[in-house]
Amino acid sequence: MSGMPIPKELTLRGVVLGAILTVVFTAANVYLGLKVGLTFATSIPAAVISMAILRFFSGATIQENNIVQTIASAAGTLSAIVFVLPGLIMVGWWTGFPYWQSVAVIAIGGVLGVMYSVPLRRALVTGSDLPYPEGVAAAEVLKVGAGVGGAEENRRGLAAVVLGTGIAALYPLLAKMKLVAEGANTTFKLGAGSTFASASLSLALVGVGHLVGLAVGLAMLVGIVISFLIILPQLTAAGPPAGTELADFVATVFRQKVRFIGAGAIGVAAIWTLLKVIGPIFKGIAGALTADRARKAAGTMDSLELTERDLPIGIVGGTILALMIPIGLLLADFAVGGPVAGNLGLSLIASIAYVLVAGIIIASVTGYMAGLIGASNSPVSGVGILSALGISLLLLGLFGRGLDADATKALVAFALFVTAIIFGVATISNDNLQDLKTGQLVGATPWRQQVALIMGVIFGALVIPPILTLLNQTFGFQGAPGAGPDALAAPQAALISAIAQGVLGGSLDWTLIGLGAAIGAGVIALDEVLKKTGRGSLPPLAVGMGMYLPMDVTAMVVLGAVLGHLYNRWAEKQRDPGFAERIGVLTATGMIVGDSLFNVVYAGIVAWNDNPDALAVTAASGLTTPLGIALFGGLIALAYWRMREGARRPVQAV
Repeated sequence: MSGMPIPKELTLRGVVLGAILTVVFTAANVYLGLKVGLTFATSIPAAVISMAILRFFSGATIQENNIVQTIASAAGTLSAIVFVLPGLIMVGWWTGFPYWQSVAVIAIGGVLGVMYSVPLRRALVTGSDLPYPEGVAAAEVLKVGAGVGGAEENRRGLAAVVLGTGIAALYPLLAKMKLVAEGANTTFKLGAGSTFASASLSLALVGVGHLVGLAVGLAMLVGIVISFLIILPQLTAAGPPAGTELADFVATVFRQKVRFIGAGAIGVAAIWTLLKVIGPIFKGIAGALTADRARKAAGTMDSLELTERDLPIGIVGGTILALMIPIGLLLADFAVGGPVAGNLGLSLIASIAYVLVAGIIIASVTGYMAGLIGASNSPVSGVGILSALGISLLLLGLFGRGLDADATKALVAFALFVTAIIFGVATISNDNLQDLKTGQLVGATPWRQQVALIMGVIFGALVIPPILTLLNQTFGFQGAPGAGPDALAAPQAALISAIAQGVLGGSLDWTLIGLGAAIGAGVIALDEVLKKTGRGSLPPLAVGMGMYLPMDVTAMVVLGAVLGHLYNRWAEKQRDPGFAERIGVLTATGMIVGDSLFNVVYAGIVAWNDNPDALAVTAASGLTTPLGIALFGGLIALAYWRMREGARRPVQAV
């Protein structure tokens, strides 16, 4: 094996290109995350741009393009730290983002996420059948771009990707021009209360649904039914307060109550998921130790199978333990002037232990969720809520209640700072396993990709704080002292800050989280019964996601899962079922590509013009919603008709 030629992979030009893309994608994601509470997956756009640029250089390989997307993807995903850090300004502890302190907390959390994901690769990527929709999609894009497969199949595969990309980019372009609606929603009475139905008209979400499969889609539908057709109508039965619009009232109840119930369900499902994957995780660690012994005995990593070439487990474990030292120094410095400083030793030991243990749990859970539904749609903010809840309870146990307002604020800030470290672990683990799945499918060397992930984390950590500072100085954040009328909403940071304040201030409604936990336990029991009786499955985490996430996201994923199931049943009856199913995967991949690329371009246009309506050519009217629904339905029909036509023709031998 050592005599086999090694393709170009971790090259200087690839690293430089990945670093450049990091700046662009990270800036776009930070802005969108603070503006609307959403970020987009950067791996596929990075792969497309990398292929377009590196094709002009000699000797470019699919593995080299994979390294570029890995670096840009890790940095872009780390932008989700904006779901926590602005909370320190919202609670009045920071007035800006101290550069090196912010870089350190982002980088340490991210590198920890990479280290935790090394043994998880064996457990959740090579040793599981999780779909990893975005990882598979990125691999398909790279394969088509590299010409893997027969000429005719690649021609049709490329046509499928182009078709999906075109229609997925066309719709949001028309929506930003105000010619059609970006989504559809309605609020209505249901029983004694009220609820709402909404859907983001996004072909990317339809594509994700196609890739994740029917079981996940139906589980999310169950979550939608529980939250929007059962719980929300009951919680709104009293009606809106005087002077409050019904739609605003229902949306507020969902945000302030139903999502906490969903977070409780996710929490129980996450613990159950950890218990189920802990065996494979230990097997992954044992396999890594075996590979490490084999490497030492042979004196070279080339003696191992490609899939066994992770970063040596000794380096991984040593790095994790070594990072506890700077974490302790960071926390000690941050605690100056607050109650934690008065009991520094015990507080630091407890906090570091929490980071160490919670990091392992959260890395496992977010990695599993990414494998289940994709990094973009994985409810990482729900994990952030649970992280903030855990550290707040720990601090409450150490210091109790009855502190004055300043001391309570200092504890809240400390809780948010610890949560930021753990959130870095969560976001990177959520993304890394998707990237490692892509690497597995394109023949990448795991350790090289893991090094690229660390580079992406460092690049992202250096870039994110100045972008946050610029946006804070320009707009500010809603709820922060002195925030202006154009302040950015930063919705997740506001919610996570409210959690910490609620626990430490004594105002958190525990009955909501307890109800969610009970529902989650019931779903787990039902899932086990279904599996044992051979009647399918009901993934508990997917149910929790359906409860927690806005229907804007989940409705289209469910639709895509149903359409994908129907298409795959049709594909099974074709002359070449594998090829027919692959055409479906490539078209769905194109849908994700088109939406992602458009968001990159659009974010740049908005930042350049400082105007979210920079593309608008007319004012929105009452016709945009029906026109949008009709056009969206037509584009879906076109996509699946062309998908079937492309798959039906026999492949010519070459």
